[in-house]
Amino acid sequence: MVITLLVAVALPLVMPHEFSPGKGYVVSAVEAVLLVAMLLTDPGRIDARSTKVRAIRIALICVLVIGAAWATVALIHDIIDGGSTTKTAGKLLLAGALVFTYIAIAFAFLYWELDSGGPGRRAHTIVAHPDFAFPQHENPHLAPPGWRPVFLDYLYLGLTNSIAFSPTDTMPLTHWAKLAMAVQSIVSLAVLGLVIASAVNVLG
Repeated sequence: MVITLLVAVALPLVMPHEFSPGKGYVVSAVEAVLLVAMLLTDPGRIDARSTKVRAIRIALICVLVIGAAWATVALIHDIIDGGSTTKTAGKLLLAGALVFTYIAIAFAFLYWELDSGGPGRRAHTIVAHPDFAFPQHENPHLAPPGWRPVFLDYLYLGLTNSIAFSPTDTMPLTHWAKLAMAVQSIVSLAVLGLVIASAVNVLG
């Protein structure tokens, strides 16, 4: 989880400056400060149930989502308007890959934090009615007793939903989960569709 957050902190710095507010430094600095605060308040498995710890995590996730949304809008605007950032195939594909990664990571953290009351609740309670149905929920014999999803499960969920534009092995059960996955699918489809189409046009 921490490694993924470090990648998220680095993304605004390696993106084109216009893809992030404050040329990337502001977003990365805020994310880094919140990450350090989160690690200091819960240095173990990031599963504390205190209100303070969860507030820090939610603030960090909000910054991630805002950063991913800003980058997505900037990329789409640059492609449609024929901006300098996406004029060459190499720059276009790199920018598209970075934004795609940002989207997948932001939604992975969103799912991780909101599913069944957050990682703190999941670590101490077996939730009877989760927001997401993982394969281990539907087939308990495939997992050890007391199995609970960890961050890697949500990272996989965020990545596959971005690629497939639909649920794969994990099903959303509640309305907010379905809406979030639908938004991610639409955003990912728009980014990949425009990047691929533009790359074909540039190469052609």
